[in-house]
Amino acid sequence: MDNNYFGITDIGKVRDNNEDAFIAERSSGNDFVIACVIDGVGGYSGGEIAADITRKSILHHLTNPDKNDLPRLMREAILAADAQIIVEKQRVKGHENMACVLTLAVVDLHKNKLYYIHVGDTRLYLLRDNSLIKISKDQSFVGFMEDSGRLTEEQAMQHPKRNEINKALGFGMGMAGQEDYLESGESPFLPGDLLLLCSDGLSDMVNKQEMISVLTSGISIKEKGVQLINAANKNGGLDNITVVLVENDKQSQVHELTKPVSKSKKPNATPGNETVAVNETGPVNETAAPKTQPVQKSNNNTITLLVGLCLILLAACVYLFWQKHQLDNTKSPLPGNQTHVRNPQELKLQAALDQLKGNTLTLTDSMFKSPVILTESLHFNKDSLFIISKNQLIIKSDSTFRGNAMIIQSTSNYVYLENLSFEDFNTAISSQNNALVLKNVQFKNSPNAIQTIYDLPAKGYINGKISRSTFKADSIPNTSK
Repeated sequence: MDNNYFGITDIGKVRDNNEDAFIAERSSGNDFVIACVIDGVGGYSGGEIAADITRKSILHHLTNPDKNDLPRLMREAILAADAQIIVEKQRVKGHENMACVLTLAVVDLHKNKLYYIHVGDTRLYLLRDNSLIKISKDQSFVGFMEDSGRLTEEQAMQHPKRNEINKALGFGMGMAGQEDYLESGESPFLPGDLLLLCSDGLSDMVNKQEMISVLTSGISIKEKGVQLINAANKNGGLDNITVVLVENDKQSQVHELTKPVSKSKKPNATPGNETVAVNETGPVNETAAPKTQPVQKSNNNTITLLVGLCLILLAACVYLFWQKHQLDNTKSPLPGNQTHVRNPQELKLQAALDQLKGNTLTLTDSMFKSPVILTESLHFNKDSLFIISKNQLIIKSDSTFRGNAMIIQSTSNYVYLENLSFEDFNTAISSQNNALVLKNVQFKNSPNAIQTIYDLPAKGYINGKISRSTFKADSIPNTSK
């Protein structure tokens, strides 16, 4: 399938630079084709940088992906890119408006299946039996009007607000806590199917019928990509144009029909005559076959059941002993030879941080009852982490605890906290060289809310500055998405 995926991008006829990027390549194990179109937003250099950050994040997460966890890896790649774009926007003043939109598809070559994830107004189409179906939905006002039938395709292409988008990477809208922020799904990708991923530089210039005419022509996949670019430029080329195509060129498998074996009716046996049955291999003399004796059921099943119950009981005893041992290990000395035991709530919260597979921890009322009392600091060392509580969760210091509520290690580059309240800590959060984003976070009776430590080398000259904090206080919660 090496010759059956292709990507191309073009600056168009109006723009001075190309803010688009794309991916069209196999994974390292040759099991998947990674196809992606990324459209940068936000000025001469900012959009380019946002698109490049996103492209690198996708390749980092998907170059050698786990077959059994593709959707999660795809989502993590997008969330990590979003976090890095936000950090870059805060770091460089000239990039504060940058963002990007994208459509990512990963094709499983062995299972004839595709997985996709999408945000913004780039598009994913599937061509099957000469019919072109738009799979993704434009996350824009005009896109909604077109998808709902209120605007025709031609009206949408000419609408003055066609380039105004509602969602993008870098908008800082807390996409990690919103399951529906990213559009995602999966679909069969059958022999003969063709995928088209494109930026709005194509879909705003070339209508569906023109696309079908090019995609169903008998030319190579590379020539189809070039012709689509040429068609967009011929119709005006008002934006950067990017096209990625993936074709399933497998032959349809036709299984050979097998002749069913029919059971012959036995003729009535008469004394002195042999009864003969006919099968595919020839006649079988039934009188020569040994008679089978009825088999009596033994008590083996009952014995097996009893043994299994005994093993389950033994395992339960071992588990309870281990739990008691783990709880005993959490005891730490206090003044006056007293001891404290970490309570189940904080043990559960720390375990959730330790065992988190992705980078988003969602806290619900059914999981944690507010307040969670801490007797030791919470800690983690993930590269990026989103801790989001569905409702305001109070994290409170035990009366004997004098440490920080949360310690963010230097290995964490980006931490996002939402709907948390820290109470009765001298210092609530200790952070090292990290990008920290807060949404609806409260600090009560915590005079040193956040302590930031910068690790700088002992040798050489240090250049740079500590930017002024962008945190602000509001009297009511922020309900924006």
